[in-house]
Amino acid sequence: MMVRAACNNFMKLGGFIFATVCAWYFGSLLASIIPEDSLASAFDDLQNIAEKPKLKAPLPKRLKCDHWSPCSPGSYAYRILSGGGQKSIAKICFEDQLLMSKESKNVGRGINVAIVDYNTGKLVDAKSFDMWQGAFSRPLADFVQKAPQKSLLLMVTYDDGSSRLMEDAKKAIADLGSKEIRNLKFRSSWAFIAAKGFELPADTQREMINHSDAKKNRYNGWPAEVQIEGCIPKN
Repeated sequence: MMVRAACNNFMKLGGFIFATVCAWYFGSLLASIIPEDSLASAFDDLQNIAEKPKLKAPLPKRLKCDHWSPCSPGSYAYRILSGGGQKSIAKICFEDQLLMSKESKNVGRGINVAIVDYNTGKLVDAKSFDMWQGAFSRPLADFVQKAPQKSLLLMVTYDDGSSRLMEDAKKAIADLGSKEIRNLKFRSSWAFIAAKGFELPADTQREMINHSDAKKNRYNGWPAEVQIEGCIPKN
């Protein structure tokens, strides 16, 4: 009995060794037949199957003039940003076109005015009027008064827009609907949009001003910038 049991154990051990050798042999043979890159690709595929699919959120769509919400079809988009400090330059954007800006090289110290044809949405003219140095109040008044009928006038300050601003220009701008033009102080930040020859919608944000105490703002002597933006229905 003991001899038979020993023989059985020996046969089991021999069978195990034989199976191990065969597995190693056939594994080596298979590896030599199948290219290494195919094995790596199969392994990667198994990993990809195991991974959960990743959902990527679509990038937010940029809106005209960097609006937060889109204008309805058939409307003009505008954004008027005053200067705020020496490095924060004023901008006037209309229908995603920078009509006046540092990039356009046509914005300057004082009051900046862009005139747009309401029927076409195209720029008619744009000029900067220095209210710190030189006599430009009368030219500003003339520029505003001679704007064609059915025009949009977009105005904004950079640096000082008040020191040499006289009654002639104040009256011309007040006649367009400005309620703050006579309240401008040294380096006040001011933005304004007006219509000539037609009426803007009643809910249009037309004007904003800031001449806060210089000691309470972040520009060390300059009031912070202001901006107005909105949508104007086309004809």
